[in-house]
Amino acid sequence: MSTFGHVLLLSVAALALTCVAHAQQHPLNPAQYRRLPSLREQAAIQDGWRDERLARIPELLNKYRIQAWLISQREYAEDTLWWTIKDATEYAPHRRTVLLFHTNASALAGAPNPLRWVDNTGAVWPALRDVLAAARPRRIALNTDRDLAFGGGLHVGEYEALAEGLGGRWMERTVNEPMLALELVAARVPGQLPVYRDLQETTWALVEEAFSARVVAPELTTTEDVEWWFREKMLILNVTTWNQPRVSVITPESFPGWSGSNDTIQEGDLLHVDFGITAMGLNTDVQHMAYVLREGELDAPAGLKEGLRKANRLQDIVLAKMKAGKTGNEVLKECLEAMKVEGIEGQIYSHPIGDWGHSAGAVIGFTNLPEHVPVLGELPILPNTYYSIELYAYSFVPERNETLRFRVEENVYWDAEIDGWKFVYGRQENLHLVNATHPAMFTVQD
Repeated sequence: MSTFGHVLLLSVAALALTCVAHAQQHPLNPAQYRRLPSLREQAAIQDGWRDERLARIPELLNKYRIQAWLISQREYAEDTLWWTIKDATEYAPHRRTVLLFHTNASALAGAPNPLRWVDNTGAVWPALRDVLAAARPRRIALNTDRDLAFGGGLHVGEYEALAEGLGGRWMERTVNEPMLALELVAARVPGQLPVYRDLQETTWALVEEAFSARVVAPELTTTEDVEWWFREKMLILNVTTWNQPRVSVITPESFPGWSGSNDTIQEGDLLHVDFGITAMGLNTDVQHMAYVLREGELDAPAGLKEGLRKANRLQDIVLAKMKAGKTGNEVLKECLEAMKVEGIEGQIYSHPIGDWGHSAGAVIGFTNLPEHVPVLGELPILPNTYYSIELYAYSFVPERNETLRFRVEENVYWDAEIDGWKFVYGRQENLHLVNATHPAMFTVQD
C-alpha cells in the first residue's frame, strides 16, 4: 500500500472514532437521585430477572455439550454462582444445598430446573444417584476451574463429599467447563437496563454533590472526609457499595490503586474519585475528576480540560475496538497500536461489571499487566453484557508544568441494534467544579 493510502486509511479510522465520541455526551442536566422500588417490589423484580437468566441454561448446556450441571454447597461455603441463581430473599444456602441443572431432555423433560435438595443427613446422595441413573448424562459439569473464580466455586471439602456420595460411576463423567458459569453470570436481561441506568444516574448525583461546595470546604475538608460522606449518603439512599470510595488529590505520582489519600483539599487541586454503588444485584463503577476553583476563577485551566479530552479519546478507541468474539488481549493489542498512531500515552485496564463490581468475562489489561493478561485476557468479549471502561491518559499541563494521569471510568452496555457499546448514562467530558455556582438540586426523583 502506498504511503498516501496508508495515511488515508488512518484518517478514515480516526474520523470513525471521532464520530463515536460525538455520539455520546456529558449529560446536559445535573444528575438526580433516583428512588428505588420498595424492598418487596425489588425482590419480585430480581427474581424475575433471575428466572429469565436460568431459562437460558438448557441452551448453554447444549452449547458446551453438557447434559447436567451439578452445584453443591453448604451454608457459609457457597459456590460463587450461588449469588446469581438464588432467590432475592435468600441470604445463604441452607444446610447442604445441591442443585442439578439439566437440558430438559429424556427422563428430566418437564422436571424443575434446577432440581434442588436441602439436606444434612446424607439422604441427598442416593436421591441424586437415582436421578442421574434415569437421566444418564454423558458429561456432568462441576465448578472446579483453577483459574476462573466464577467457574471454580466448588469448595475442596464439598468436592470430596460429592465424590464420595456420587461414587466412581458418576464422578468419571464429571468435567470442568468454566464458560457455563461465565456466560450465565455475564448475561443481562432487557429489564435490567432501565434500573441500571437509574443506578448510574444516582452514582453521578453522588459525585456531583460530593464535588461541590455542599461537601467540600477548601482548607478544611480532607479527601477522607469526602470518602466517608459517600458512605453515609449511600445509607440514606438505601444503596450500598462493593468497595470503599477512594478520593484523592491527583499529583504526578498518583497511580491507580486501592487507596485514596488523606490530603486537606486546597483551591487549585485536581480531585479524583473511584467508587460505585450496589443495589438490586447490580453494581456501578465510575472514576471522575473535579477541579477546585481558585478565587476569581470561573473554569478549570485549559491544560486540565485537554487532559480529560485525551482520556475521552482513549475511551473512544477502546469502544471502537471492543468487538464481541475478540479476546481481551486482542482488543488490548489493537488499542495499544491505535494509541501509538495517535500519540496517546496511557494505560487500559477495563473489565466486565454487573452482578459483581469485577464481573465475569474478559478483561482488557491490568494495571500491572499493561500489554497481555494471561487467562482472563484470553477470554472472548461476550455480547449482551456490561463493561467498565477504565483507563488513564497522560497529558502535560502547562499551567502546572507537570504531566498527570487523567483517570476515568464509565459503564457501558451492549446494544444489539448497533452491534456495539453505548454508555449507560453518559460519560464525564467536563470536569466537576468545586465552588462553582450552578442550579443543581440534589432531590430524589421517582
